Amino acid sequence: MKKALLLQVFCIGMVTTVVGQTYTDATMMKKNEICIAMMYEQGTWDQYWEGTNLITNENIGTFTRSTYMPMIAYGITDKLNVLLSTPYVSTKSDGGQLAGVKGFQDVNVALKYEAIKKDFGKHRVSALAAVQFGTPMTNYLSDYMPYSLGLGTQELTGRVVGQYEFNKMIFVRATAAYVWRGQTEVERPFYYNNGSYYTTYMDVPSAINYQAVVGGWALKHNLRLEASYTTLNCLDGDDIRRWNMPQPTNKMEVTQAGFSAQYFFKSIEPLKGLSLMASFNQVLDGRNMGKATAIGGGIAYQFTF
Repeated sequence: MKKALLLQVFCIGMVTTVVGQTYTDATMMKKNEICIAMMYEQGTWDQYWEGTNLITNENIGTFTRSTYMPMIAYGITDKLNVLLSTPYVSTKSDGGQLAGVKGFQDVNVALKYEAIKKDFGKHRVSALAAVQFGTPMTNYLSDYMPYSLGLGTQELTGRVVGQYEFNKMIFVRATAAYVWRGQTEVERPFYYNNGSYYTTYMDVPSAINYQAVVGGWALKHNLRLEASYTTLNCLDGDDIRRWNMPQPTNKMEVTQAGFSAQYFFKSIEPLKGLSLMASFNQVLDGRNMGKATAIGGGIAYQFTF
């Protein structure tokens, strides 16, 4: 894969950021090119925001969420790519009596289209659009946060991406997305969300997502480095009530800074097409979120079909 991936799984456990070619970048694979990747990330926190109050809860202690992310991307044409990912998630904590869970979370499929790619001497401007659909792979319990695998709802995301690159060495990129979310079914007939609801269905708040990236190439164009700043804000929802567990209706907000690197083995013929990836991310501010620190890594292989 040619560049860094930001795949965001936003829930109370953490914000997941891993590496590879996908929805939020400005790179397109050529027709009939395939990229297969396997990525891993582990995020931990021992504090979380209950509404806007940052607290420590000994009934949870230190919470850990591990995500294994197999991905595949394919170039339908030079201008249109399709991407598929199926994360496997494991959760646990070292405090209290609640057990973690593990299993496949959601299947995500996306189409990414390159609308503009213009060169002006040493300057290049790109504009892309992506649409992504996600739905639960298994009948996991969404109303078991922060231990749940995900939000248990269908998601439809529309995203626009713009990038400026100078001399094929330094670039800046910005993305904006709207994330529509549906309902999730829970195992209780009543819940409170700024009012009483006698139903087994919860409305999961939709959200908006922004990201800014600064990056560049090093080591004879074999090493790609990126620094990112990401925000996600739900458009409505409630806060975690004092010392209660979170639930899928919560209004989640997060601000995160991250760094990623990807090394390509271009000059070693037997390893051509192979790349290694690493990432570090820190949640800076949030609401109804864990203050997570995450590290990740992965491997990718790109070839022509």
